Amino acid sequence: MTSADPPARDRAGPAPTMVPEAVAVDHQFDADGLYALRAALAAHADDLGAAPEQVERLLIIGGELATNAIRHGGGSGRLRLWLDGHLLRCQITDHGPGIADLTAGTRQPEPTALGGRGLWIVRHLCEDLVIETGPKGTTITAAVAAFSPDGRHSG
Repeated sequence: MTSADPPARDRAGPAPTMVPEAVAVDHQFDADGLYALRAALAAHADDLGAAPEQVERLLIIGGELATNAIRHGGGSGRLRLWLDGHLLRCQITDHGPGIADLTAGTRQPEPTALGGRGLWIVRHLCEDLVIETGPKGTTITAAVAAFSPDGRHSG
């Protein structure tokens, strides 16, 4: 996504995002499990028919969100992936203290900043982003088109 205003619907409070009973991936992770998380994400996105370019986007989004969960959300998290119509939804949940600044990632970080790029990158790569946060944790659900803009897919 290249617009100046990246997509996001930020919410504080309980997680109202509707997750189907059956998901393609439901994976607990910590810092030692990021490689396995990325491998599972890529394999299952491909199995769901996602175009290679969209799988690449999803890997960046999932990796950034998982890294944030590890660094800021208590050291571990849960990733879920499912197909919702033409969208792949990637959800990361952690049990950290929540995100204090819901505008995080809405402005491009300064080139010399040591951090602050993860959510900015995610906001620019996804079609929709929902941030649900509170003192018992954060759930971020990012949506990526399963198919390329020209309609191509791997299946």
